[in-house]
Amino acid sequence: QAHLAESGGGLVQPGGSLRLACAASGFSLDYYAIGWFRQVPGKGLEGVSSISKSDGPTYYIDSVKGRFTISRDNNRNTVYLQMNNLKPEDTAVYSCAIGLYGGEHPSGYDYWGQGTQVTVSS
Repeated sequence: QAHLAESGGGLVQPGGSLRLACAASGFSLDYYAIGWFRQVPGKGLEGVSSISKSDGPTYYIDSVKGRFTISRDNNRNTVYLQMNNLKPEDTAVYSCAIGLYGGEHPSGYDYWGQGTQVTVSS
């Protein structure tokens, strides 16, 4: 059974850093595009970052460009989101997703993790 498990969230002060990980089981990440999404109460899913199949092009939402970096390690079957210089507005539940088509819209993904909480506060 396909399964994604996020980890690495937590409470951090503004300006701090976190590294989120998304470990896949039941399938290989080699065949899929990968995306990171976030959600806050009262708002829908926001596409934060994505990476194409075969280490292809990446996407970042404007508000995180220069601060976040997405990467994949196919040998470990894991995708990462390095988040630097975190801001209070980054506070959200972050979820990873896998899909054959990918992109910045959630309709391009087939499998979703349960999410990990990121809280940025003084």
